[in-house]
Amino acid sequence: MLNQKIIEEVSSKLKDVLGQSPAADIEKNLRAVLQSVFAKLDLVTREEFDVQQAVLLRTREKLEALEATVAKLEQASVTPSSEV
Repeated sequence: MLNQKIIEEVSSKLKDVLGQSPAADIEKNLRAVLQSVFAKLDLVTREEFDVQQAVLLRTREKLEALEATVAKLEQASVTPSSEV
């Protein structure tokens, strides 16, 4: 659920800035806080987003096909009535 890449990137930058100082505990605590914040945000991974985007695209295509079919059926039902 969390984007571990973002957490890793932030953590890496913090390591670079803080170096080998006693701030290592601060980094661990900050990492835990960031994970908690990201978990509460209810984020989705890029993979989940891409899957849902593909599902939406297929659904739109099916909807357009159904709309075209309904339009043809409506036209077919109107045409014989007008000839009578």
